[in-house]
Amino acid sequence: MDNEVNGKCLCGAVRFRISGEFESFFLCHCGRCRKDSGTAHSANLFSSTAEITWMSGTGNIRVFRVPGTQHVKSFCADCGSALPFSQAHDGSLVVPAGSLDSPIDIRPTAHICVSSRANWDDDLASIDRLDGLPGRSG
Repeated sequence: MDNEVNGKCLCGAVRFRISGEFESFFLCHCGRCRKDSGTAHSANLFSSTAEITWMSGTGNIRVFRVPGTQHVKSFCADCGSALPFSQAHDGSLVVPAGSLDSPIDIRPTAHICVSSRANWDDDLASIDRLDGLPGRSG
C-alpha cells in the first residue's frame, strides 16, 4: 500500500505499522473520550481501508468496551497507552493519533461532541505556551 505509518505504546512492548489512508481525524469531547484520554478530548484517526500489522506485543493488547455503547478503548496492559482497534459495527480502523511515531499528512477534520466538552475547555488558545516544563529553563 502507498501510505505507511508506524507507532508503538509508551513502553515499546506493542509496535504496529499501518498501511493505507486515513479518511478522517476527529477530536471528540464526549464524556467517555475525556475519561479514557484523561484530557479535554480524544484525537483519533479513522480509516475504512487501511490495514494494521502488529509488529510485536500482541499479548499485551487489552480491549475495554463500555457496555451498551460503541465506545472502545484498546491499550497496552503494561503501560496503559492507547492503541488502535477495529470497530465491531463496521470494521473501520480507529487509531489514536498520539500512538503514531510517523508524521501524518491529515489535519483534524472537526471537533465533535462539543456540547459535552469540559467546562474548562474554552478559549485554550489564549493560555500561555511553554516550550518545556514550568519552572525549567531551556
